[in-house]
Amino acid sequence: MRDTCAEGVSGIVSVLNRYQAIKTYNRSIGEITLTNGSKIKLFSAEEPDRLRGPQHHGAWLDELAAWEKPDAYDQLQFGLRLGNTPQVVITTTPRPTKIIKDLISRETTYVTRGSTFENSDNLSQSALVEMQNRYAGTRLGRQELFGEILDDNPGALWNRAQIEATRVQSEPLAFTRVVVGIDPAVTSGEESDSTGIVTAGMTADGHYYILADDTLKASPDAWARKAINAFELHKADRIIAETNNGGDLVVHLLQQVNPNVPVKKVTATRGKAVRAEPIASLYEQGRVHHVGYFADLETEMCEWEPGVSLKSPDRMDALVWALTELSEGSATMTALAAMAVFCPNCKMPAPKSSRVCPRCGSVIGDSDASAINKSNA
Repeated sequence: MRDTCAEGVSGIVSVLNRYQAIKTYNRSIGEITLTNGSKIKLFSAEEPDRLRGPQHHGAWLDELAAWEKPDAYDQLQFGLRLGNTPQVVITTTPRPTKIIKDLISRETTYVTRGSTFENSDNLSQSALVEMQNRYAGTRLGRQELFGEILDDNPGALWNRAQIEATRVQSEPLAFTRVVVGIDPAVTSGEESDSTGIVTAGMTADGHYYILADDTLKASPDAWARKAINAFELHKADRIIAETNNGGDLVVHLLQQVNPNVPVKKVTATRGKAVRAEPIASLYEQGRVHHVGYFADLETEMCEWEPGVSLKSPDRMDALVWALTELSEGSATMTALAAMAVFCPNCKMPAPKSSRVCPRCGSVIGDSDASAINKSNA
């Protein structure tokens, strides 16, 4: 954010310097003091709690639709209370996320749209021609190049309302299994795909939780280290790695970083749609929960259309591999679940005769037990 919005070619530091309006710029603390005494503070949306307390007259938010922690917007609003008419300017690719749709629907929101081609005087002509040839007429082009807010793709396997309905803000206390799914890219050039890295967990009641999306475009060594970090951070049981494009090389890369990491190789013998459909069904059943927001992953899920989309859905593939691994063993877990009641607080099993959870002490009433067992039926 600082490199682009503050110090970029058209960033605020560059613009203000043209008017000799900057008195000091303290890069280390992200503070610009103007010659008229006003101050501009720089914040990262990755740290919402830093916005607790500071007060503002106005704010500029960049790429709000891609924020993985939209509660940073709420924290900013609580401090936007100085002056007569505090205002916010938002510049973003208009992905149809919940927060963007909510803002667009408000009478107090003024919307200005512009296309990439309106800025053609400042961009490479060859790049513009390439973008026009590749993305003209596509949904991705309408969104990224022309600033259109698109509703969910009717041909996609997922939709945003479905994901939003089961979203949670914190993960359960205990998982029966946690795995890291990887859809690896074996090259790292500018035209290479990203390496999808998604961590998912399963609880004893047969529900699934998406814990992290660490997808990145990097060298094989870099993405292997990222995957191992996810494995260790979330105390995963194993890594599930697609080996169509690299075979044993993928396993070798991971075990170079951690020789003891358990890796299960999976091979894509069926099309993406065939693999993804059972996982989409789990979402329809309300059994998959995103812990927080994963803007890029969710956009990919809701935009990818089987047999039509050209771009490889790396994040979605990694998610499908992870949830496929977890769900394949769920029949046994479901059978065991029928023998117990589950605590509505910590989700751990207890004998059917229990009225108090032996783990957290929460009361398990008859109505709770009945409702929970029906959900497991």
